Amino acid sequence: MPDHTSVFTLLLAYVRYVRDTLEHNASLLGDTLIGHQPPTWQSWEPFVTALFVAVLLVLFGLSVRAKMAKEEAVVPDSELTLRTFMEVFLGYFYNLAKSMMGPERAKKYFPVIGTAAVFVFTCNVMALIPGFPVATSSLSVTLGCALVVFILFNIYGLMTNGFAYIKHLAGPAWYLAPLIFVIELISLCVRPLTLAVRLMLNMAVDHLLLSIFLGLIPLVLPLPVMLLGVLVVLIQTLVFTMLTSIYIALATEPHEHAHEHSHGH
Repeated sequence: MPDHTSVFTLLLAYVRYVRDTLEHNASLLGDTLIGHQPPTWQSWEPFVTALFVAVLLVLFGLSVRAKMAKEEAVVPDSELTLRTFMEVFLGYFYNLAKSMMGPERAKKYFPVIGTAAVFVFTCNVMALIPGFPVATSSLSVTLGCALVVFILFNIYGLMTNGFAYIKHLAGPAWYLAPLIFVIELISLCVRPLTLAVRLMLNMAVDHLLLSIFLGLIPLVLPLPVMLLGVLVVLIQTLVFTMLTSIYIALATEPHEHAHEHSHGH
């Protein structure tokens, strides 16, 4: 995305010590991978935004946990609050994960799935607030999230199935194993790239369109774009979380039937 001004840009710009530190650290990183341009202190804005969202969610979680420790927290709120919204929100994604991997695995791996859903959704929602940056419009942030998912579902697969998790990448026929293994390995490594690029492109374009329309006609015309933006926010959160659930479900699927099949032969 082109350079723009947001709340965090102004905040970093006026705190001179922070700006100078970020400028020095950015110069040590070298040119960017895409575009081969030298980074500036503004390049840290997505990371600051992501850190802000993470701290905000941790504080909210601690607040809800303190309320849940009280007896009156068992009774649902009589009106729509942030707590009731998050209960419905997380309940939907828990049921989605349960339909893919069963209740036992869904309960075991939902901390990762739920965290991904809440973090991506919160970052995406900031695209609808004028003047706020969108962390998920940066490839660095989305790739970081995708790599965390990639590392975790491979760890879960190895912990659940052991060497069988790697063995199943070679396919059922030994004479096709070299070819199938290479294809499956490439397919496995492409997963974090598809997760990162899909989310980044959709949120970057959505945020850019909203900024353009707000600059042209700030009153009436941006409303349809904002309604479309709400749809984009929800769909991209659903896609990222659903793919995370699918990858974990596939990695932790027991491969015992494969061993039984080989013993039968």
